[in-house]
Amino acid sequence: VQGVAIEVIEGEALRERGFGGIYGVGKAAAHPPALVHLSFKPAGATETVAWVGKGIVYDTGGLSLKTPVNMPGMKGDMGGAAAIMCAWEAAARLQGGARNIHALLCLAENAIGPLATRPDDIHTLYSGCTVEINNTDAEGRLVLSDGVAFAAKHLDPATILNMCTLTGAQGISTGQRHAAVVSNNDETEALAVRAGKASGDLTWPLLYCPEFLKDEFHSEVADFKNSVKRRNNAQSSCAAQFIANSLCGFEDKGNWCHVDMAAPSTEGERGTGYGVALLMEMFC
Repeated sequence: VQGVAIEVIEGEALRERGFGGIYGVGKAAAHPPALVHLSFKPAGATETVAWVGKGIVYDTGGLSLKTPVNMPGMKGDMGGAAAIMCAWEAAARLQGGARNIHALLCLAENAIGPLATRPDDIHTLYSGCTVEINNTDAEGRLVLSDGVAFAAKHLDPATILNMCTLTGAQGISTGQRHAAVVSNNDETEALAVRAGKASGDLTWPLLYCPEFLKDEFHSEVADFKNSVKRRNNAQSSCAAQFIANSLCGFEDKGNWCHVDMAAPSTEGERGTGYGVALLMEMFC
């Protein structure tokens, strides 16, 4: 396929290059964490977009361990990265469009063991921000923060979209069939809703209000904590805001779109493939 390139950063190379979110989540696992960068640059492209996917290949919750009831099914916590990988492949095989498409897959297993991240640890993310860990089961936002920061710093995109099975609260906020969308741009938000209706991968907007939500992550010893202080204050929007904290100022000049598809990514015990059609409709 013409115009494609692949780069993989894994294991200790992540730590050495400053990807403290991905490395910190996955360092206890038997298989090392990785950031996979897939790029497709078609001839004549006039714009660049970056898709960032949460790829937690299994989520035990880490030392903030999930219960026996809540852990089964966590093999599906890589649904966002899976959708982005498949949409990127489809775009590359079609060899069409006027956009360079970068897919960043943030891959890690949130495992337990002697090297596992502990509550009270402090990690430095790729953005340069420091994070006090108060819940190791709020790990997806850590890996995504590294991904969006990489995109903002190095890829010069017009739009950064991150897709993730991020919060159980998403299903409460927008239901089992609609993903939750948070965006800094009204047109991008509206595009996601229209594309959802056209593709069948339905979406609905949630609150975007940094000035009210950033304080949920206040820390005395780091730039912020990784989990909210109040669980009754727009949890899904707060989780999105955590990721936005690592956009490195991109939110002031570009379009950011957060898609939390925790509920529609599965039906029973099987994955649905949610997100592939949505991305193709929005960008291809």
